[in-house]
Amino acid sequence: MPVAPYGSWPSPLAASSLVAGSVSLRDLHVDGEDAVWVEVRPEEAGRHAVVRRHGERREPVDVLPSAWSARSTVHEYGGGALAVHRGTLFFVNEADQRIWRLDPGHAPVALTPEPELDRSIRFGDLDVDAAGRRLVCVRERHRCSGEVVDDVVMVPTSGGRPTVVASGRDFYAAPRFGPGGRLAWLCWDQPNMPWDGTELWTVAAGRVAGGPDESISQPRWAPDGRLAWCSDRTGWWNLYLEGEAVLAEEAEFSGADWVLGQSTYGFLGDGRMAAVRTDPDGQRLVVVDVVARTSQVLALPFNAFPALRARRSEIVAVAASPVDAPAVVGLDPATGDMRILRRSRPPLENGAELVSVARPVTYPTAGGLQAHALLYPPGNPGWQAPDGERPPLVVTAHGGPTGQASPAFDVGIQFWTTRGFAVADVDYRGSTGYGRAFRRSLDGAWGVADVEDCVAAAAHVAGQGLVDGARMVIRGRSAGGLTVLGALGTSNVFAAGATHYGVTDLSTLVADTHKFEARYLDRLVGPWPDARERYEARSPARAAGRIAAPVILFHGTEDRVVPPSQAEAMAQALRASGVPCALVLFPGEGHGFRRAESVVRAIEAELWFYSRVLGFTPSDEIEAVPVDPPFRPHAARE
Repeated sequence: MPVAPYGSWPSPLAASSLVAGSVSLRDLHVDGEDAVWVEVRPEEAGRHAVVRRHGERREPVDVLPSAWSARSTVHEYGGGALAVHRGTLFFVNEADQRIWRLDPGHAPVALTPEPELDRSIRFGDLDVDAAGRRLVCVRERHRCSGEVVDDVVMVPTSGGRPTVVASGRDFYAAPRFGPGGRLAWLCWDQPNMPWDGTELWTVAAGRVAGGPDESISQPRWAPDGRLAWCSDRTGWWNLYLEGEAVLAEEAEFSGADWVLGQSTYGFLGDGRMAAVRTDPDGQRLVVVDVVARTSQVLALPFNAFPALRARRSEIVAVAASPVDAPAVVGLDPATGDMRILRRSRPPLENGAELVSVARPVTYPTAGGLQAHALLYPPGNPGWQAPDGERPPLVVTAHGGPTGQASPAFDVGIQFWTTRGFAVADVDYRGSTGYGRAFRRSLDGAWGVADVEDCVAAAAHVAGQGLVDGARMVIRGRSAGGLTVLGALGTSNVFAAGATHYGVTDLSTLVADTHKFEARYLDRLVGPWPDARERYEARSPARAAGRIAAPVILFHGTEDRVVPPSQAEAMAQALRASGVPCALVLFPGEGHGFRRAESVVRAIEAELWFYSRVLGFTPSDEIEAVPVDPPFRPHAARE
């Protein structure tokens, strides 16, 4: 077998394979015998295409003309941009944020009026009543004064001005029709986020459940007219039906509502529930008998279920396994039969041999506590490393910070492992999937606990002799960017760091970010401005002098969540301190890169940057990135 240093192995996964022929699958729905979903297509500049799979037909078909994109930007993260009814599609058009109707064989027709200011009125989380006559949704109005106002509105499916159903709260989500015109929704107020405390309301009864210290998620109506939801009142997001726990387990049946329209459970025709169950061992699909209060785990090859819908005797889900990328699948819970409706990317050749499978790790961290990670060893069946060499390690800090690492196949992780890197995907304190207590353990400690846990993960893996402790790097997206820079500034564990649209200055973020997250930091850091000193102390851009390792920053120029000024200020501060730094800006990109060329350039540039620091030659031909001031190659080996 050929021998080459770790990091320089030729990989069958080129950077272009992250996007070539691939899509992201979102916003799953069922419409009679059909399945409908959104595909985010990097090769079409990130367009959100709507796709329908008609019954037993083999191939899905595009529903929207190519000039249209179905994407909501309510709360900036959007979600719930679709509703379907007997072949008719209702969608939020990305370009103008209005609701449109598309009947088979016709052109789209606008249902909501054009606002005076472009995109100043936005809609999301659409639901349509059983008769197909009314839509209910969240509306977000951006006023000239800068004020942003949310409410729940009703829109006739024939078009017309929206009618207000609920107003006066800071945020709304999940308006859902029930039998006989019933209607439920969620609401909450700052400084809470939806995973902190929400309330469940109905038109008939007013407030039904929830409060400032109970997170309610995903209300929906059972076939018999009873109202179901998820609540974390016991410390875990469990299933409830008319206020009674269906299952009381140390497991999560919902996740953090970062986007509108989350769907991880539904009702089968016989009244049973199909649900995604998450615990520290991973995700499984279960069928729940709501009378007996029991559940049955379905024997499936998948370990991640980002979305689920149930209908009569079938489950339709987005599902992924350790070796297979997400796909839309149809499942028969009675027989276990499965059919693939749409893959998000072509299967890998020799995937079982090529793919590195995650190993869950629980390890000690600061204060005698524990944190979690998914550890991926390097692997490439065509290459091996020289005797005695240990692989470099990439530590990944997820975004949010209220987020979670997934053990499902991720071509972005395999990009690194097939080149000879080990990867530790960290679930630091504050992550979801481990119950409310673990999620809340980041309160007041963002920029400290997450940093400690990532540093401890690297030290744990290196201490076991699994990686080269002198060649460890850390990368993170969004909130994970703050963790990356915090780890570089408080330890000498990492040889380099990379942030993708990362947070660098908490004080300016409070003033610059959007309404949804405007008070998020009150709980994570402390009330502003009372905790100003804490904000400044944990802001890497204000303490760049503590960072010695080289840093590369990637950011979109149209980012409304974390403005690009954050990356620019950080780069300027690092350069002033003499730290080698590269700043790569992507014109037109927002919070998260959607265009194929941006995705490819970012990961290639990151690989090139690490190669210059860690002292290996990548097998890929990569355009160099300007670094200012220039750094000394192989610095980590000296």
